[in-house]
Amino acid sequence: MARSIWKGPFVDGFLIKKAEAVKDSGRKEIIKTWSRRSTIIPQFVGVTFGVYNGKKFIPVYVTEHMIGHKLGEFSATRTYYGHTADKKAKRG
Repeated sequence: MARSIWKGPFVDGFLIKKAEAVKDSGRKEIIKTWSRRSTIIPQFVGVTFGVYNGKKFIPVYVTEHMIGHKLGEFSATRTYYGHTADKKAKRG
């Protein structure tokens, strides 16, 4: 179920503060975060986040096309190795 419109998008407060600090300083540093549930807002455009996928931090550079999506959508948690049936068919 979607979040109510009157509540607005969910973003962890510390992410907004860190993103503003990085943009004001002008440095290109990665903001490490475990908050995959946070929605990307316009203040995040141009900032690189290191989004944790359960094993390592995946760098995600935010562009304006990502606004409204969640940070976790751009950091895959599962590794796809292909279908096992395909490998058997190729051998024979």
